Amino acid sequence: MSERDVDAELVARVQAGDKQAFDLLVLKYQRKIMRLLSRMIRDSAEIEDVAQEAFIKAYRALPQFRGESAFYTWLYRIAINTARNWLAANKRAPSAPSAFENEEGETFNESDVLTDGSNPESEMASRQIAETVNKAINDLPEELRNAIVMREIDGMSYEDIAESMNCPIGTVRSRIFRAREAIATRLRPLLGDTGKRRW
Repeated sequence: MSERDVDAELVARVQAGDKQAFDLLVLKYQRKIMRLLSRMIRDSAEIEDVAQEAFIKAYRALPQFRGESAFYTWLYRIAINTARNWLAANKRAPSAPSAFENEEGETFNESDVLTDGSNPESEMASRQIAETVNKAINDLPEELRNAIVMREIDGMSYEDIAESMNCPIGTVRSRIFRAREAIATRLRPLLGDTGKRRW
């Protein structure tokens, strides 16, 4: 049974009146949604409030959910819209965090992956690369940043990203390509690359 089938089964149970099935969906996706919201909102207490509001909205809207998209894609859209509404209501700009988290909710720091531990110079170079990648991602326009993070950090398919961002797959591919090019441009001086190599 695929993840999408499991979610569809839980959604059907919620629609039939089983509130505990929704609790299971919240448990399954709470960390992912909190991580998503942390890209837009800085304060952890506010992230929790917005996440709770997003889940409440999803619960209320579930009777209309038809399963045309994956449940997480649908929930993702609700969370993004809830965060945007919250930011607008509080007259705040979205934040851009310096670190992302992996599936288990632990901090994902590129230097952990890039460090080979062989000597202090290579560790420093790896840290510098990680900081450059983080800064490059943070400096991207929101649409490019969201697309590259959904693809590279969340591991979402192009189809799911297109549904989440409400745009054609070609637009998603273009945004991811542009994001990768912007990151590569920042990395080339560090790697001694003249720009001839493709990333």
